[in-house]
Amino acid sequence: MAARITDKPMARTAGIVMFLILISRILGLIREQVVAFIFGQNWQTDVFTAAFTLPDLMYILLIAGGLNAAFIPVFTAYLARGKEREGWQMAWTFFTLGLIFLVIFTIAGAIFTPALTPLVAYAYQGRERALLIQLMRIMFPAVFFTALAGLGMGIHKSYKSFSAPLWGPIFYNTAIIVGTYMLAPRLGIAGMALATVTGAFLNFIIQLPFFIKKCRSHPFALNLHHPGLHKVLYLMGPAVVSSSIVQVNLIINRNLASALPEGSIRALQNANTLVQFPLGVFAMGVGMVILPTLSGLMAQGETERFRATFSEGLRMVLFVTIPSAIGLAVLREPLIRLLFQSGQFTADDTQQAAYALLFYTIGLVSQAAIQILIQVFYSLQDTRTLVRVSATAIVLNTALSLTFLYGTNMQHGGLALAYSLTNLVNLATYLHQLRKRIGSIDGRRLLRTSLLSLTASACMAVSAGLSSRWAARYAGSVGLAARGAEVAVGVGVGILVYFTVAWLLKMDEITLLLQALRGKRHSTSGSAT
Repeated sequence: MAARITDKPMARTAGIVMFLILISRILGLIREQVVAFIFGQNWQTDVFTAAFTLPDLMYILLIAGGLNAAFIPVFTAYLARGKEREGWQMAWTFFTLGLIFLVIFTIAGAIFTPALTPLVAYAYQGRERALLIQLMRIMFPAVFFTALAGLGMGIHKSYKSFSAPLWGPIFYNTAIIVGTYMLAPRLGIAGMALATVTGAFLNFIIQLPFFIKKCRSHPFALNLHHPGLHKVLYLMGPAVVSSSIVQVNLIINRNLASALPEGSIRALQNANTLVQFPLGVFAMGVGMVILPTLSGLMAQGETERFRATFSEGLRMVLFVTIPSAIGLAVLREPLIRLLFQSGQFTADDTQQAAYALLFYTIGLVSQAAIQILIQVFYSLQDTRTLVRVSATAIVLNTALSLTFLYGTNMQHGGLALAYSLTNLVNLATYLHQLRKRIGSIDGRRLLRTSLLSLTASACMAVSAGLSSRWAARYAGSVGLAARGAEVAVGVGVGILVYFTVAWLLKMDEITLLLQALRGKRHSTSGSAT
């Protein structure tokens, strides 16, 4: 029987993963609300966002590049072939090298911070640059603990244990929320930086028990000549480049935005937070579950099952993210007004963030699909293709960003648009390369899902927009209850209309989604959750 998204063990796992990611994303949203309430959307929040850029990039390089692209596929292949002991010898060696690298990176980063500031905000001088240096030095240890947590997550995912690692980000966000409220009144924005380090440490602690349990029967071993280690390092080089593409493009946009009016960087961040909500919950949830499954299927030569799992995962993501993108575009101002406009966050800040969100939604679906496609290439251990696409994307994003920034008056909206257009081109390129790699990609069904979802989403957009305006007319837009009604009515009516039209169009993805959300416990071997 094919190991597919609709199999109940995998469906149940995907449902649990999406639920925990949802909790983490909600807490992440609350974290951004706390920042908006206490600090607003000004030069200090711009500097904080810029300060975390390099540590965050290094985390992406090690976790997304080192673990997802290289370690998990190779380690999972050892497990699938019954060579667990040999796999752990490779794992211990990889973890030791990773720890040494993290120590060196953290110390060097703290020492050479002043020289690194132009990489994240070239236009900052005076008070902005001084604060940037201070915050970067405080937060460098955060990437150390977060990356260590990521190493533990790699073991979890390889053994198909997906729910436990997701408690780490929940504790991470909770620590930042509580720490910011406690420390910001006395330490200012530096208090939030210290809270970030505390959250990263808690994330690391959460991952330890499962790692310790698994490694007890596999004593420490260091073998620099292990063929599995060589395979991981071989895959890591291209993977580091490909996995960093999203973050590098964001860094480019933030850096260019440092020359724009105050609050532009934070406006991009707040808009991106809303885009990351559906992107993280569904695309990340499905991608996290299918990577080890795809890696195992490819190791066993099960090409047809591999193709079926990929197709179902991508179609389910398209079914959810297409209406999410259109819904965010239609309700962008009411959503931002409800979530952020309080305390130091003003109506002008809402307009600024909503403007960026409109352009980010253009690329939301492509970002989600790319997350699934990258997992597919990781499982194929084909990172060379990812490098070629990534290199082109960086050049394209930079060219488009400079064109919109200096050739139009779009300001930070032009940076968001450049980012979205780059992702659309990336998606088309990845699909073309995958078809060359595995033959059929179930293109007709993918196209059918996209067209029917767009049809249902068009009906949803009209109904959500009209109902939201009706609610605003009668309830007003002043006060939390009125703002909540405006959003709740628009979202509620939109969801009802979308699923009704999708049901009338007889879309199979409704069943896929329900099975992922309601998958029942089923005992099977190799499905640890």
